[in-house]
Amino acid sequence: MKYPKPLKPGATIGLVCPSSAISPEREAQCKTVIEQLGFKVKAADNLTSNLAGYMAGDGETRGKWINRMFSDPEVDAIFCIRGGDGGSRSLEYLDLEMIKKHPKIFVGYSDITSFHLLFNQICNFVTFHGPMVSSNMIEDFDDESKSSLFQALNAETPYEFQNPQGYELQVLKEGCAEGMLAGGNFALLGASLGTPYEVDTRGKILFIEEVGETMSRIDRLVYQLKNSGKLQDCAGILLGQFTKCPNYNMPEYTELNIFQEALADIPIPVMYNIQSGHGNPNMTLPFGAHCMMNTSTKSICFDKIER
Repeated sequence: MKYPKPLKPGATIGLVCPSSAISPEREAQCKTVIEQLGFKVKAADNLTSNLAGYMAGDGETRGKWINRMFSDPEVDAIFCIRGGDGGSRSLEYLDLEMIKKHPKIFVGYSDITSFHLLFNQICNFVTFHGPMVSSNMIEDFDDESKSSLFQALNAETPYEFQNPQGYELQVLKEGCAEGMLAGGNFALLGASLGTPYEVDTRGKILFIEEVGETMSRIDRLVYQLKNSGKLQDCAGILLGQFTKCPNYNMPEYTELNIFQEALADIPIPVMYNIQSGHGNPNMTLPFGAHCMMNTSTKSICFDKIER
């Protein structure tokens, strides 16, 4: 797995909308916040193209803009504006052979999960599950989220993942494990099954986060992955933010209970409270990087960084 080149001051960031659109006012704010961080901007022209109320133009347009950003020699990194819905429509238009030859920093989460799976598993380079421009950087880009993002993007040596102050990493199942980090949004991981970009968990550390799903839906997703063998194949599991995932009938029964029960017969370590996902702060994780987790020290480390 290749790490893309680090992001230097003054580099050019390409802004893409692989899923849902934003308003023209928001587009201007996105460009401004990237420039204020010390970077130049190249923006796709579909950021405000609202199709069907939930997509930034048709799938071909969105896919071709991602291709253009990867092939453009002036673009050093690609930041997703937001997640949302409809990203799966654009996957068939990606030129994966070209993208594989031009690995670049690629940042996003949520509906962007499908792109992480493709770029990690087929194109063989590290991508970054981290803050998006409209969703996080305009109003809520706190210092710890910012530091985590740029530490991950620019790491040259092994480093330890740090949760924000006041958020302790927690242990659901004891043990140590190591392997490539994979995963993302739970609903998108479930939706990947049976597709060419189906999540491959064999020997990997699987990260999962979710937003806006009921506990019964979480239950269904957990057992979808278990019944398909994906949980049994893991070396370990990291659970991120489960934001606005209610259990109205029994609030004390949460996603942790579901995972504990589903994993009772699977001897792998599980840590939770990783502050990455649909919350704030939102720390960055390098998907495709070699990850080591240790529940006794409550540590998550990344090494073997090769650029």
